[in-house]
Amino acid sequence: MSAAPFERALVLTAGLGTRLRPLTLARAKAAVPVDGEPLARRAIRWLVSHGVTDLVLNLHHRPASITALVGDGGDLGARVRYSWESPVLGSAGGPRHALPLLLDGAGSASDHGQTARTLLLVNGDTMTNVDLTALRDRHRRSGALVTMALIPNPRPDKYGGVLLDESGAVTGFTRRGAAQPSFHFVGVQAVEADVFAPLPDGVPAESVGGVYPPLMAERPGSVIGFISDATFQDIGTPSGLLETSLELASAAGREGRPAWGARVEVAASARVTRSVLWDDVTIGAGAELHECILADGVTIADGARYERCAIVGTESGLVVERM
Repeated sequence: MSAAPFERALVLTAGLGTRLRPLTLARAKAAVPVDGEPLARRAIRWLVSHGVTDLVLNLHHRPASITALVGDGGDLGARVRYSWESPVLGSAGGPRHALPLLLDGAGSASDHGQTARTLLLVNGDTMTNVDLTALRDRHRRSGALVTMALIPNPRPDKYGGVLLDESGAVTGFTRRGAAQPSFHFVGVQAVEADVFAPLPDGVPAESVGGVYPPLMAERPGSVIGFISDATFQDIGTPSGLLETSLELASAAGREGRPAWGARVEVAASARVTRSVLWDDVTIGAGAELHECILADGVTIADGARYERCAIVGTESGLVVERM
């Protein structure tokens, strides 16, 4: 059996999930189910399939919603440990805070120690099939400090981009709507621990928006791209989450019927179409729902009608937002 492409990975699951609101009022983004399976568990299952089983998840927003679903990772074939953040530390500050766990037992001089200091970072909302062995090989051959997994930008009007030179080195980042051709970062990267080690622990910091640009300026070629034809599914917003769930359901032979959560009760006279229901949802008699997402514990009154809405239950009542 070949060795795993990376010894350890950090799955970034501490984010606030602002664009996914109101659903993240109920769960952390990484705990949100996509066609019935929470994002964090999907990410772990994918990593384990590549032989990467020693994992750290960072936590901040609604951490219990993740730990309750993942636990120690044993049922997924992984060892999962947690790095707790308060305040949330960002895409560079989070990895810096997690370094003691990620480097636990790693040497600094031997080949094994150097390999152990090459970290795999995976965004907790990532749904892709990047070839991790090819990513590792590209990273090792280049001598770069950061290798970002990229695909041609499918929607420059929707996504910011990554700019590359002819050698594949990252030269800059663009905002969405930029005219020049760019690549899209799919949330998977190989990073040397030394990129984060100089940062002060416990201080918020960003990678693309903070650490990487000066690194690129001081050492051209230190941040590079790994371009592939990997798939990428967008679940950044409630509408993206719904569309991805519907696509996965269709691929599984359940056209228009994403998997529902546990303890769901739907009255016989209710009509629910192309909708996602989380746990402990109750739909009253005569209610009609079309292309909706209902979070945990939501009760829909008899005769109520909703279309393309994300609905979350709070102490003060239902929060309903159009998608």
